Amino acid sequence: MDDYQLHTLPNGIRIAHKQVLHTQIAHVGLMLDMGSRDEQPHQQGLAHFWEHMAFKGTEHRQAHHIINRLENVGGELNAYTTKEKICFHASLLGVHVEKAIELLADITFHSTFPERQIERERGVILEEMSMYYDSPEDAIQDDFDQLVFPNHPLGYNILGTADTVNSFNKDSLRQFIDENIDTERIVFASVSNMPFQKVVKMAEKYLRDIPAKRSGRVRQAPTGYVPLTEQMKRPITQAQCAFGRTAYGLTDPKRLPFFMLVNLLGGPGMNSRLNMNLRERCGLVYSIDASYTPYLDTGYLGIYFGTDSKQIDRSLTLIQREFKLLREKPLTTSQLHNTKEQLRGQLAMAEEGNNSFMLMMAKSLLDINRVEPLPDIFSEIQAVTAAELQDLAVEMLDEKEFSTLLFMPEN
Repeated sequence: MDDYQLHTLPNGIRIAHKQVLHTQIAHVGLMLDMGSRDEQPHQQGLAHFWEHMAFKGTEHRQAHHIINRLENVGGELNAYTTKEKICFHASLLGVHVEKAIELLADITFHSTFPERQIERERGVILEEMSMYYDSPEDAIQDDFDQLVFPNHPLGYNILGTADTVNSFNKDSLRQFIDENIDTERIVFASVSNMPFQKVVKMAEKYLRDIPAKRSGRVRQAPTGYVPLTEQMKRPITQAQCAFGRTAYGLTDPKRLPFFMLVNLLGGPGMNSRLNMNLRERCGLVYSIDASYTPYLDTGYLGIYFGTDSKQIDRSLTLIQREFKLLREKPLTTSQLHNTKEQLRGQLAMAEEGNNSFMLMMAKSLLDINRVEPLPDIFSEIQAVTAAELQDLAVEMLDEKEFSTLLFMPEN
């Protein structure tokens, strides 16, 4: 799945397509290189608000027409917002793919943001915020961003605050879009059984007349990270802990080996070191995971777990013991081989899904201007040495550089 074709429209929008002959399903998406990190303080949550409002009416459709357009042919229409991206995407039978392309273009570029719908959706998002607040395992990750990236848009909650969400109107949405949209930073991505030229012809029909737009936006990198520890009382029965620090950005050559190190430490495999120690050996947690999130110019490592409040100190001590082992003891030949094979398998399975590949293709083109073939990634993994991983552990797994956020039960 490493070959794809690319075409650029005169307005700068890129069309990327992967032909998969054996599927009857088409996956298409429009991804824009703008997200919550591009908001001003008074705009917190506006990117996500736009994601919601795009479905609420266009120059050609009312909200119910948008919902029914693909649902009536068994398709799915969806969207998401991250710190750096907004994406509208759809999956449906390939024979109906032009419906999806036209609809994605319509909601992305021709939304009208009806005032009545803004008021309605404002309430929906406030309820979404309450839902996350009532889920401490989700809320702590959002709050931890603010600890790692204080006074910076990367620390903003993607949903915003109650005050900012209550302040948004049609002009707010139009201003945010006008300030940040850049047609050279938009990718239309597609995976289906159709030939490339047919996809290009359909996409051109709905995207070529979008006016070329350049954004003068300059993203500011966060600086001056200082480890902090905060504790909050919450109406919960189990203590929640976030433990982490800043890390490498998307283009740093250490990104892939560090991802391998974090995967070994606390990745999705049940045999991760943290899961084996804290859950399987000691029975302290139901789940624990470590994740590495790279951004354009920075990144962060986060470790998350819940446990009895009396076991927080012991859990952190065990985590730091794993850090010490990785710093002081290089992986054996067998351990290094298994670590590489596990990551290779995880990446291959992630790319096997056509929808996942479509989204990854768009994001990669926006982030690094190419889609790296899986065999090339495998070669990079194979080249990583035990000494390299140990050096990364020495550099990055120093607990004195970690911030800690605790949600503790009120009683």
